[in-house]
Amino acid sequence: MRRFLASSIGVTCAAALALPLAPSGAAAAAAAPGGTAPAVTRAAVTNGAGTPGSTQSLPLQPLGPDRASGAATFGLAPRSVRSFSLVGVIWDDPAAELHGQVQVRARAADTGVWSGWQDVETHNADHAADPETAERTSGRARGATAPLWVGASDGVEIRVRAESRSGSEAEPKAGSESTPLLPPGMRLELVDPGEDPPPQDTPSEDTPSEDTPSEGAESPDRNPGEGTGENTGQPSGQNPADGSAVIPADAPRTGVMSAEATAASAANAPLAPLGATEIPALNRAETEEEYHVLRGTEAAGQEANAGGQAPRAEPYIGPRPGIVTRSGWGADESLREKSFVYTDKVSAAFVHHSASGNNYTCAQAPSVIRSIYRYHTESMGWRDIGYNFLVDKCGKIYEGRAGGVANPVLGAHTLGFNSNSMGVAVLGTFSSTSPPAAAVTGVAQLTAWKLGLHGMDPSAKTYLTSGGGNLYAKGTQVRLNVISGHRDGFNTECPGGKLYDKLGTVRSAAAGYQGR
Repeated sequence: MRRFLASSIGVTCAAALALPLAPSGAAAAAAAPGGTAPAVTRAAVTNGAGTPGSTQSLPLQPLGPDRASGAATFGLAPRSVRSFSLVGVIWDDPAAELHGQVQVRARAADTGVWSGWQDVETHNADHAADPETAERTSGRARGATAPLWVGASDGVEIRVRAESRSGSEAEPKAGSESTPLLPPGMRLELVDPGEDPPPQDTPSEDTPSEDTPSEGAESPDRNPGEGTGENTGQPSGQNPADGSAVIPADAPRTGVMSAEATAASAANAPLAPLGATEIPALNRAETEEEYHVLRGTEAAGQEANAGGQAPRAEPYIGPRPGIVTRSGWGADESLREKSFVYTDKVSAAFVHHSASGNNYTCAQAPSVIRSIYRYHTESMGWRDIGYNFLVDKCGKIYEGRAGGVANPVLGAHTLGFNSNSMGVAVLGTFSSTSPPAAAVTGVAQLTAWKLGLHGMDPSAKTYLTSGGGNLYAKGTQVRLNVISGHRDGFNTECPGGKLYDKLGTVRSAAAGYQGR
């Protein structure tokens, strides 16, 4: 299996200007007394208008043993900090695990009210690049918890408590070979996503948490925007309220784009114009035509028909859903590595939950994604956001890792099975909460289209080769559902029991969208 790199610098580079980076706090920081790393702030200028995002990194301190269990505890006392919306804990060794409990409290920036203690998911090592890949062995990767969205906050308190270990402390004694319960170098990461891109229409959040289709949901064959039965009497492209011009959802952003932003957008040609904030939905006929263009079969089919041969076979592929691009959710393209990495094809889709909590609105989803992106790149040291796609609770689909939504981009989502697959994360935590029906539908629509591009049946099985993990040894041929949950490839709780239970519905719906 051969992977290849595509440089993102050469794409219309002459017409683009790079944006400057703000000075790094880490670059000027000196070591604090006692060898404890100081707090630092990492910031970068966003590609669009608005304030830059940033990350505050605070070293955790010993708090003494837990009163009840005697277990070692690290953390930080309540304190005021600069504005942030997402938290996580990182440590030096990406192979080390945190055996314990992480809890945080945050003070709301608008009300000044402190939240209760919230649990942070500690088992996150299974969301990572495959062993022995360049991303995994770059020297930049760090261990980390899952990120937790807490909303706009300006105060924080954290405690990390080790699991109880009979006759042992959290840190091993000198000369001991036992594994520490709490990894060294723990830091609290406070992520500010920066200002949102210009607002776009978002669907209502009053969506049921059932398997039944949402009322008014589009059929696979209907062209989005048709058959609404409404006529405003206004000329096309005008606002019915005041007659002003309406900017299409997929209209490109104006202004100078950086070389990295230009390359990320150009990777989606010919699906959308350069700088587009959204790739529009297509109906079935349009999707099939696009399929032949992308696969280079349009000309071949015309030649066959001219020669009296049998007409080309139409593909099993779901109508392309609307997809918010990286420009649409406001990705700071200076954070990622400049090249794109591809695998050979997409034979399977792994479904995840982000484990970042459910306390967000659909209007905040771009901010959540920007925060996860910054956490993956700046805090965890990855080349880009790990997921190929993300879906919010209202069913809106977002482009993840850069390289083109129609292309087989190599992600970092399912340790051991990133090759020849794609990762789809539903924003939220679904261990005990059912995912909204709209989110389930969004996953089905996305997989019906993307798997269809690669000739895969969502209701079938396929074989993938393990790159190494805690369920399957490296090199093992594993038979998996074409649409699988993360836990099918790795011993993990992800994508949460409630979302995992919906995957049968996703498979059958996706197959139906493909016309099977």
